[in-house]
Amino acid sequence: MLMSNASSIRCLITAGPTREFIDPVRYISNPSTGKMGFSIAEAAIEAGWNVDLVAGPVALEEPNGAILYPVMTAEEMLHQVDALFDACDVLIMTAAVCDFRPIVHHTHKEKKGDASMNIEFERTADILKIVSERKAHQTVVGFSAETRDVVSYAKEKLVSKKLDYIVANEVGKLGSGFAADTNEVVLIAADGSSVKLGPSTKSAIAEELIQLVTPVK
Repeated sequence: MLMSNASSIRCLITAGPTREFIDPVRYISNPSTGKMGFSIAEAAIEAGWNVDLVAGPVALEEPNGAILYPVMTAEEMLHQVDALFDACDVLIMTAAVCDFRPIVHHTHKEKKGDASMNIEFERTADILKIVSERKAHQTVVGFSAETRDVVSYAKEKLVSKKLDYIVANEVGKLGSGFAADTNEVVLIAADGSSVKLGPSTKSAIAEELIQLVTPVK
């Protein structure tokens, strides 16, 4: 049930992919388009929430009423989320953050004939885990995008990252996950309860999600 003072809720949402650069023209990333995160931002605004939206590189129209913070890399997203987290009441992290980045970032484009065929990577920061460990009043919602054992992996992340909720989202199948306009997810709470959302449009799922994670004060 939505709170009567919904306008007092400040929500921080992350959306889209990040990019980790090999050189100025080459990078690793993922197929996330940001549609789910932007739909959640629109639903939160419709519910009367104040929304800060930290988005990786996407080709979507900025939601009317949100404050948009464009970022590119996982490091940039970490800094922006870190700066906004203390003031938020709800963090919903839908962004598909790259788990790895090249150890060496070349200043200039590597010529094909000279470039190494082996690239060494290092892990990027676990943004959700970092901010969740210092949460005070915040409700923290994570997303778990998997291609197998979706609910099982999501439950592991829920516990290890000390989240209040996690959304188990199977990707890589038709009509669900990255790039699709529809989705089918399972919202799992820290108390072990769960609810299936969809299959439906991402907008409809976003509206349900906002109602279910609304903090009670």
